[in-house]
Amino acid sequence: MALTIAIANQKGGVGKTTTAVNLAASLAAAEKRTLLVDMDPQANACSGVGLDKASQEATVYHALLGQVSARDIRIRSNLDHLDILPANTDLIGAEIELVTAFAREVKLQGVLQDIAEDYDYIIIDCPPSLGLLTVNALTAADTVLIPLQCEFYAMEGLSQLMKTIRLIQKELNPRLSVKGILLTMFDVRNNLSHQVSEEIRNHFGGQVFRTVIPRNVRLSEAPSHGLPVLLYDIASRGATAYLELAKEIIDSGN
Repeated sequence: MALTIAIANQKGGVGKTTTAVNLAASLAAAEKRTLLVDMDPQANACSGVGLDKASQEATVYHALLGQVSARDIRIRSNLDHLDILPANTDLIGAEIELVTAFAREVKLQGVLQDIAEDYDYIIIDCPPSLGLLTVNALTAADTVLIPLQCEFYAMEGLSQLMKTIRLIQKELNPRLSVKGILLTMFDVRNNLSHQVSEEIRNHFGGQVFRTVIPRNVRLSEAPSHGLPVLLYDIASRGATAYLELAKEIIDSGN
């Protein structure tokens, strides 16, 4: 059965989609059967692995509404061992259409149950909010990975996310755990990055991943080519960091 990891932080621009795409690709490169689930209406995870999001007729949106199954919509990526459940802007409507639905918080859980045995890892890219789509992701997940940028306002909003996680643990998904906090956008030349990193590690201790994701030009360029960074430039610091993160997750087990 797959280990399902939600990549979540309601703050935008912290590296959620970059982490979802490149962690999924790195796990696949380690020959782990991996599914990337795009739960963000912007569908950047799709374009990050080379899919044309505008051409997707059936997506996660239709699966959440019960119109199709996960098997009907999953797509093989250009990387061995990596599949994707695509999204597009239709997903915006799910926030509204699911409001009155029965068991609205567990729709994604039901979608993924159908195919969970086909994978070792399921990576869910969440939108930058704590709305119904993110709640569905956290309810379906076994664990949550929180990207946190090494900038001044890094911890702003983190307490609200932790509060939401505790609420979901209590009311919807008691098995949910925090896999770890991932420091992103680390600039080794910037004293502030080092200060933020030290503060977060002092505050959260063992909940912070050893791996740190650097600011890296290749990492920023890769999505415009529709490629995970390891297919764009495997020798880059960004690719190395995500391969190390994948190894850290694999080595940690469940």
